[in-house]
Amino acid sequence: MSDPVESLAALTIHRDLDALDSALVHSLAELLQPTAIAIHRVVGLHQTSSRWSVSARLGRLVTFGRPAERATLDDELSPLHALPAHQTCLETATVRSFDAASSGVGLDMTLFPLGSTGGPVAVLEIQSHRPLEPHEMQTVASILRVFQNFWNVLDESERDTLTGLLNRKTFDDAFFKTAHALPGTASAAPGATGCWIAVFDIDHFKSVNDRFGHLIGDEVLLLVARMLREMFRHHDRLYRFGGEEFVVLLRCDSEADASRALERVRERMAHHPFPQVGRVTVSIGFAQVLPGDTPSTAFGRADKAVYHAKQTGRNRVCSHADLVTQGHACEQESAVGEVELF
Repeated sequence: MSDPVESLAALTIHRDLDALDSALVHSLAELLQPTAIAIHRVVGLHQTSSRWSVSARLGRLVTFGRPAERATLDDELSPLHALPAHQTCLETATVRSFDAASSGVGLDMTLFPLGSTGGPVAVLEIQSHRPLEPHEMQTVASILRVFQNFWNVLDESERDTLTGLLNRKTFDDAFFKTAHALPGTASAAPGATGCWIAVFDIDHFKSVNDRFGHLIGDEVLLLVARMLREMFRHHDRLYRFGGEEFVVLLRCDSEADASRALERVRERMAHHPFPQVGRVTVSIGFAQVLPGDTPSTAFGRADKAVYHAKQTGRNRVCSHADLVTQGHACEQESAVGEVELF
């Protein structure tokens, strides 16, 4: 068995949650030499449509029909009940061990719950040709305590304090990962879809604060954030950029698909009764993310579109591509790879 202290040191050098999951899997694989090891994270936590996504994996999981690879689209993600042992491990926050006869995969299997400040959020699965020894179980449990504490610190640093959505400082890294995997790029996966960036701005939000106070304004922001989480899919990434401005990176096959999805969001928001405030609407601007884009150039196009939406009546969805076609924006604004000095 490798040195557990070195394994802990290897974990704490990471500042990216995906990389941290991968580092944990590799560290435990070196310590235990299992047949396979994986982290199953819950996406859409606390929603009725919660699903499993494999965030890190090493070795070939024996699945008997269960998902083995990391999935990125809703129809590739399994519902929680598809893995009943994992679901029980998650919900009870207890370690579960199975021998080869009872595991359902023909191997010994051990499941460890991975928690956050709000409760369990993932399950670590270890498959092996033998049961883990008591001292190995203790070593894994100790490493997981450190891992969970460190993961929670990183996760909280990436979240907006009020809404719990991702915050502005996490946007750039996620944007580059998305842009580098777009169709037509060297690292694009088979069947990769396009990506659009949309900016949401709550209409007349200052008047909400002025008329009802900042506590009610915060309630509006919380409700808008919750509705956005419910209306977008698991693989779409939601951010609060500050104030009344929200951003989403939306995976779609076409601009028409993106426009329809955003129009549904706008319409549902406009018809939702907000407690005490009544009617709240949002203006939405969006633009396609292009290969070679920087976060600032793509955001700038979407921001120009939302500005046009607010200037022409609010409670509208505007596409930057349409602005170019209509002569309200210049084609040069779609240029990518620009260098910004300030």
